[in-house]
Amino acid sequence: MARIHIKTPQEIELIRQSGRIAAQTLQMLKAHVVPETTTIELDRLVEQFIRKHQGIPSFKGYQGYQHSLCCAINEQVVHGIPNTTKLKPGDIITLDVGVYKNGYHGDSAITVAVGAVSAEARQLMKITEEALYLGIKHAVAGARLGDIGYAIQSLAHQYRYGVVREYTGHGVGRELHEAPHVLHYGKANSGLRLKVGMVFTIEPMLTMGSHEIKLKKDGWTAVTADKSLCAQYEHTIAITPNGADILTLP
Repeated sequence: MARIHIKTPQEIELIRQSGRIAAQTLQMLKAHVVPETTTIELDRLVEQFIRKHQGIPSFKGYQGYQHSLCCAINEQVVHGIPNTTKLKPGDIITLDVGVYKNGYHGDSAITVAVGAVSAEARQLMKITEEALYLGIKHAVAGARLGDIGYAIQSLAHQYRYGVVREYTGHGVGRELHEAPHVLHYGKANSGLRLKVGMVFTIEPMLTMGSHEIKLKKDGWTAVTADKSLCAQYEHTIAITPNGADILTLP
């Protein structure tokens, strides 16, 4: 297994600076998520905003990816590529942003409603966000990674939601993706023991149906196999002596 880099308090502050810009980018973007807007336009706004704040978009050029924003509309799960498709009233869209500054990355995502959406879609978004914060609550020194996954999975199952398994949270630091993998399902009291100084994302993706997904021909965009809606929320957190410290707040 890859070595986990325990971060110093100074490193955590640098990750927080990147994380804050990521969070501010998402706050800015929310106002632009309206019917008729295209995702390529949202991508342009993301890049402008990050660079204006002396950051570099983490995703642009990552493993050949060409954009600053990953977006996922409705049944798309993750890594949707910005294009000229116009948003429609009733859509939900996940916006995922990474920022690199001062040698460190920050990574965050939210799901946003386009105009008025169905009660079912609104509930899916609400419970997915709750699942993120429930996972964060279990991210304490001495606990295990499985405790986070178990908490998220248990909440999702109460609502008969699927928990996507192929995409996980991940360590963050000098690299955008570091060890450990953070599963959003699992057994309580199993897996790696959490230590002060670990920094990673928690980013549950919940679906209104099956957890199974398919990858589209573009090699990036994942969709739910049964075409059910998917929502995702993500924070980068640090394990401290006093619990989890969220590094991606605006």
